[in-house]
Amino acid sequence: MKKYLILAVMALLAAGNPALADSGHDHGEALVYGEPGDPSKPARMVLIAMRETNEGMAFVPNQIKIKAGEQVKFVIRNTGELDHELVFADLESNLKHGIEMAKNPDMEHDDANAARVAPKKVGEIVWKFTTAGEFDFSCLIPGHRESGMFGTIIVQ
Repeated sequence: MKKYLILAVMALLAAGNPALADSGHDHGEALVYGEPGDPSKPARMVLIAMRETNEGMAFVPNQIKIKAGEQVKFVIRNTGELDHELVFADLESNLKHGIEMAKNPDMEHDDANAARVAPKKVGEIVWKFTTAGEFDFSCLIPGHRESGMFGTIIVQ
């Protein structure tokens, strides 16, 4: 925890931007849900919309099927009126990181598996899914996941 606090403070001082936070992953370790993709290589494009609804908040679609070993370019459009983010990981990691986000609501991610997108803007993530299984994607801005902003990636 101390390591991440130091990194966040250094990022704030160096960039003069909102605190950048690590998602709790050691960037040297292999992630069960895959690895950053190579933008210079072909990728299947997956469009995801983020928005507020009368019932809460949502990703559309909220379930995505991917083949193991497939590289995907997520094009993430925020059609809402609030900032949103997409962070994918295993469910346990996202829930744990959501608790940290609640303690530090201005935290932003600086990870290949995450993108924060301002209203009416578009973000991208290129990722290669290396392992079969079910994985989570969530908006970890406090209150957003709890309002329904999460989904499942099924890697077969």
